[in-house]
Amino acid sequence: MIISRTPFRISFFGGGTDYPVWYREHGGAVLATTIDKYCYISCRYLPPFFDHRSRIVYSKVETVKSNDQIEHPAVRGALQYMGIQEGVEIHHDADLPARAGLGSSSSFTVGLLHALVALQGMMPTKLRLATEAIRVEQRVLKEHVGCQDQVLAAFGGFVRIDFHGGDREFDVVPVIMSRERLQELQDHLLLYFTGTSRIASEVAKDQIARMSHNGQQLSVMRQMVDHALAILTGGEPLAELGGLLHESWMLKRSLSSRISAPVIDEIYEEARRAGAMGGKLLGAGGGGFMLLFAKPEDHRRIQERLTNLLCVPFRFEQMGSQIVVFEPNAPWEEQVSARACTAEAVVAQQQSTP
Repeated sequence: MIISRTPFRISFFGGGTDYPVWYREHGGAVLATTIDKYCYISCRYLPPFFDHRSRIVYSKVETVKSNDQIEHPAVRGALQYMGIQEGVEIHHDADLPARAGLGSSSSFTVGLLHALVALQGMMPTKLRLATEAIRVEQRVLKEHVGCQDQVLAAFGGFVRIDFHGGDREFDVVPVIMSRERLQELQDHLLLYFTGTSRIASEVAKDQIARMSHNGQQLSVMRQMVDHALAILTGGEPLAELGGLLHESWMLKRSLSSRISAPVIDEIYEEARRAGAMGGKLLGAGGGGFMLLFAKPEDHRRIQERLTNLLCVPFRFEQMGSQIVVFEPNAPWEEQVSARACTAEAVVAQQQSTP
């Protein structure tokens, strides 16, 4: 049995510049962190005692006789990419709902690849995990997704990611802040579930189609990464980050009509009237989780205004995807063969003993 634990993420600035169609020509950068909310994947080779060959358990249960019959695209794609033909059992559990703007799809892909590689008795590097998750989502599944979510899920931590062309398309740089400054930032943040979800690749497809018209906005959003880092690591008041988040959200809303919605705008404006200095809808847009930035003394007033929404407590995390249980079992045929060889050796030894 292998169990992987892979974090979800919060992206602060630069989202949208992590699409290959943009950064390979213009460059891109993202400032983001992973949080202590996780996707758990357990897997093992399945013994051949059942009518089905593989069993996949998530929001539904699939029992199939071949990988081609698997409906879950990421599971089917990962098994295809890894070249795994043996029967497997895969279970998925998560702390937060899918399609909510926290990179859950990529956390699933990274966690599944991590578990499958470990099932083969190996431990992949974080660079390999991120790179192969990007390949699975963009090349195998043909999804309209960027690259930040896979990198964050694999590496973890509060980081700046620079995207560019070349053999290695990204660099991950940890953001160095004092413990007090990091805690101050944490104390200014609120995370709310808006009650709606969406398929990120569908929203992203519209953004990608409009990139040639949104070049100026994306360039400004890329520059905001540098400005935000100067605030966080310099001596500027942290409150300035709230204003920058608000400016970034206004720019992001202009990229596509599908990014926000009247109910989202109403939530955000209500939070602003209650004291929030800034915030943003996380992920590609359309729904999911909203991040708010406010002075700690204003949090209660915001919570009283948004009583109909679920406020989710969280902390920053530093580890990225991890294997928390490592007890690999060989494919069933190998186990039977190994046991047969062992039995033959025992018999031969007994027969040779005087």
